[in-house]
Amino acid sequence: MSKVITSPIQTAHFRFALIAPVIQGTYPDVSASAYYRRVTEYAFTLPDGTSFRYNPKTLEKWTQLYKNGGMDALMPQSRSDKGSTRTLSDVAIEEIYRLKEKYHRLNATQIHIRLIEEGLIPADVSVASVQRFIKKNDLKSARNLNIKDRKAFEEEFFGGLWQADTCYLPYIAENGKSRRTYLIMIIDDHSRLIVGGRIFYNDNSYNFQKVLKEAVAAYGIPNKLYLDNGSPYSNEQLTLICGSIGSVELHTPVRDGASKGKVERNFRTLKNRWLYGLDTSQIQSLQEFNQELASYIRKHNTTIHSGTKETPLDRFMKTSSHIRTPKSSDWLDECFHNRISRKVNNDSCISIDGTYYDAPMQFINMKVEVRYLPDRMEDAYILYERIHYPLRPTDKVANAKTRRNNLPVIDYSKRGVSTNV
Repeated sequence: MSKVITSPIQTAHFRFALIAPVIQGTYPDVSASAYYRRVTEYAFTLPDGTSFRYNPKTLEKWTQLYKNGGMDALMPQSRSDKGSTRTLSDVAIEEIYRLKEKYHRLNATQIHIRLIEEGLIPADVSVASVQRFIKKNDLKSARNLNIKDRKAFEEEFFGGLWQADTCYLPYIAENGKSRRTYLIMIIDDHSRLIVGGRIFYNDNSYNFQKVLKEAVAAYGIPNKLYLDNGSPYSNEQLTLICGSIGSVELHTPVRDGASKGKVERNFRTLKNRWLYGLDTSQIQSLQEFNQELASYIRKHNTTIHSGTKETPLDRFMKTSSHIRTPKSSDWLDECFHNRISRKVNNDSCISIDGTYYDAPMQFINMKVEVRYLPDRMEDAYILYERIHYPLRPTDKVANAKTRRNNLPVIDYSKRGVSTNV
């Protein structure tokens, strides 16, 4: 099978997932070296689809790199798969799942023909590629593909695993405008404690980042996050954030939202105990809606849970010794900054979402890493050799009057007049 193109961030996430038990101190072996030896006894399937068996020393090296430089240090310096192509696109894969669910007896050849006819794959993609995908993902039989072998599970202590998801809530009217609302919520798998929850007008990646940051600040760093595959929960910015704080990012299998059973049941309970008894037509603002939610969360966390026979808060307190706290609020802020790469133009400017910012002149023609929070762009900066270089919105009028290399400054408000500086 052709290699799948992977990004440096995907590679870094894969490497971090292997060394996370050492970083988090959760490995069951007698030593870190014993853990490295055990997990490298067999080959791994890499993010590009290939198989490779690592030397224990490699994992030891990755651990040291992460401790010294975080997720950035785990990224490959150059793309080893540059120029390769992915055989089946995400759209083609989704169609294969849809066809196998609807027509269980459809074989790979028939699916291959349909994919070509619908323009989802080029004609030069072989039927063998479809056959291998179907075999690898256990879609070959005609049985009901929705039946999963599920067993009840529970993390041993608080912070071992957090589950997160979004729930659609009713429309509310604010300032004369009716808008759909979305609840983003995070619960702890062991205690069922709601560690984060806020209502927004948009279900997007940055809003989830806000809820996650608040949860980490209040309850510590989870070892693992279990999320679905929607864009708010599956993106490179989140992967970098999880790696920076030391959490392993896990995702549900495709078309298997039921695997997040605890958070789904939590939403049903929330609707039955709170939402259905709330007159949302009387809510005048998002702030008011969130105040109502905060009251519900406090009540939930101090009410005996039917599954555990304890309150979530009591269960949290019993295993709170496992909590990994953030190093500092400044450290947490930096971990949650979004990152993009930009080349600084000859006029010392860069563009972010259509807005121009002035960068220090020493970065002209250089590719730099910008870190920022989407709603606090005034604090955006270039990170270079661990030093912050602030950016500022470009003011072309002010720049026209800026002193440059002892040349005259032209004030266009006084046409025809120049001043030597």
